[in-house]
Amino acid sequence: MDLDAFRMLLTPAGRGALDEAVTILAGGADPVAAASALRRGHPADLAAAALTQASLRRRAEAKFGPDAAVMYFTPHGLEQATRPEVAAHRAARIRATGGPAGGPAVLDVCCGIGGDLLALARAGCAVDAVDLDPLTVEVARANAAALGLSSLADVRTGDAALADPGGYGLLFADPARRGARGRTFDPMAYSPTWPVVLDLVARAPAACLKVAPGIPYEFIPEGAEAEWVSYRGEVKEAAIWTGMGTGGRRATLLPSGATLTASGAEAETGPVSRYLYEPDGAAVRAHLVAEVAALVSGRLVDPQIAYITSDRLVRTEWTSCYEVTDVMPFSLKRLRAALRERRVGVVTIKKRGSAVDVERLRKDLRLSGDNSLVIVLTRIGERPFALLCQPVTSDDA
Repeated sequence: MDLDAFRMLLTPAGRGALDEAVTILAGGADPVAAASALRRGHPADLAAAALTQASLRRRAEAKFGPDAAVMYFTPHGLEQATRPEVAAHRAARIRATGGPAGGPAVLDVCCGIGGDLLALARAGCAVDAVDLDPLTVEVARANAAALGLSSLADVRTGDAALADPGGYGLLFADPARRGARGRTFDPMAYSPTWPVVLDLVARAPAACLKVAPGIPYEFIPEGAEAEWVSYRGEVKEAAIWTGMGTGGRRATLLPSGATLTASGAEAETGPVSRYLYEPDGAAVRAHLVAEVAALVSGRLVDPQIAYITSDRLVRTEWTSCYEVTDVMPFSLKRLRAALRERRVGVVTIKKRGSAVDVERLRKDLRLSGDNSLVIVLTRIGERPFALLCQPVTSDDA
């Protein structure tokens, strides 16, 4: 979809075509039939743009909920946009820095289709947003208008590297992390590159940088706070905060908002006990496994592996918990015999510190039976082990 095609969707005729496309797809029509139906009443290029947008709105429902019905998207923009829950969490932190009168004025560079822009405006921050791509700018502007936020959101085409954050209360930056070969995990390949981003940060009174969860620690500026955010058990992204009066490492769980910071805790190492705890990925990324171990009065099964064991059953949203039934040195033959004896036909295989190919192992186990089990593959010392477990649910005592 190009800029002219998108602008057609914003006209009265375009909105009518889009409404029709949404209705046709909701009725279960396949793409060919939907295109034929739309072309009977609209030009071919408008029909194609409407169908593309209607399809993107359907995909966006899982991320944006009811807002998706009035928003606009590009395929890449939808994929890269921040989940509203994560954006709202960050916006609330930013809003709090503005005091009781309102949130700070924010410069949002690399704004994309406006996921964070919308959350900041909803939190009461006045936002000037910049993106290099004219189509993306038009989409972000349309989204602000569709959600009634235009008075707080000004979106324009511009180069982030040329922006001046000095006149704002906070810089928000979401550098593009995708190149010609797909997603990149090297901050030096971000757009703008990491040195350019850090130059913007150096000229801003405060900043929030959205980065990939796997960002190498050496790229985190000295004195900054690095926060990893998990949504319903899945690590979504990380943010680097500067000028906020905080530093160090933080893990945050959404939707609860629970947060964990470094306390200086040190976890002991010991043998596997009755319960095995798997820390949430945000805590693992933030190197806060020792802090999680303290929550469950636990110890590590290996000093280099993020599995915690304890004799106590402790309820905490920071972990998934399993009751250990067997601990054995890893051997395909022995593991297969143990599963056959227990009539296990369904397994969930987890691993940390193991070189085993999970999919090949699943085939080699030749499972047969009515029972299910969790297999945890890990390393204890220099030896590979298999732990047979059952999940501990909220109904368990």
